[in-house]
Amino acid sequence: MESQEELNLIIRAKAQDQNAYNILFDRYWNSIYSFLYQRTSNPNIAEELAIESFAKAFDRLDGFDEQLSFGSWLMTIARNHHIDRFRKSKQQIEKHKDIDATSHLELSSKAPSPEELMIANQNLDNILFHIKSMKKEFRTLLRMRYFEDLTLKEIETLLDEPQTTIRVKLFRAKKMLANLLDRDAN
Repeated sequence: MESQEELNLIIRAKAQDQNAYNILFDRYWNSIYSFLYQRTSNPNIAEELAIESFAKAFDRLDGFDEQLSFGSWLMTIARNHHIDRFRKSKQQIEKHKDIDATSHLELSSKAPSPEELMIANQNLDNILFHIKSMKKEFRTLLRMRYFEDLTLKEIETLLDEPQTTIRVKLFRAKKMLANLLDRDAN
């Protein structure tokens, strides 16, 4: 059973209170990140998995049973997400064994054909179209991070928002963009 303060935070987060999300994120960040870092031994992968785990948890928050421990629930999501990612990467390695047989020099020496360049430009146009359809705060974050190549710290300073908030919003923006692109592909 959670403390009354924590239950109030969870209820506020369920009501889409961004401040409650931030407090929960800050409260559990170190334990989730440390857990994932122990499993991956890579700070970048651990950070990415932790952010994705929080996003999954916050997306599923309505289904959280308040009789359970929020920390344990969140840790379970992080553990399962890590396992899923490990399985996916293992499957990708199996799929691409044939590619590994091709020499690196053969792959790097081939310049893109005019057709490949045209397809790449069409994909970029499609991505930009979908970014323009998103909320301004998401467009701004994507532009700053991926087109202006700013660090999270620089974005935090420019927007005067905590880095944890920037991370969560950026992940949501990327997820939203991926869903829009996925819808186009199907």
